[in-house]
Amino acid sequence: MLSGKKLFNRRRNRVRTRIRKVTTGRPRLSVHRTNQHIYAQVIDDAQGVTVAAASTLDVDLRKSLKIGSNADAAGEVGKLIADRAKSAGVDTVVFDRGGFLFHGRVKALADAARTAGLNF
Repeated sequence: MLSGKKLFNRRRNRVRTRIRKVTTGRPRLSVHRTNQHIYAQVIDDAQGVTVAAASTLDVDLRKSLKIGSNADAAGEVGKLIADRAKSAGVDTVVFDRGGFLFHGRVKALADAARTAGLNF
């Protein structure tokens, strides 16, 4: 029986391999989720730079959010990352959920980023 961490790493490697095959020069929207916060980055792997970043720890969001670990907070982070990415000139990305399942807070962030104008 595999431990939870090994299963997570297996899922993360599987997702990352698929993204490398599909990416064709597009930046990736990487999501990381913890028990208390959620983080999102738009990363240009060709140049090795982070184009835009947002999280529930941002000063703008921290004041307006009651708690950083629910779907509403993830939706706000999704809107913020989409706005920052669009202002940096990125309209199309590849979604990298890492080893996290596309459910709950990760799905809420992705849906909010799509409605805010980010294509993936």
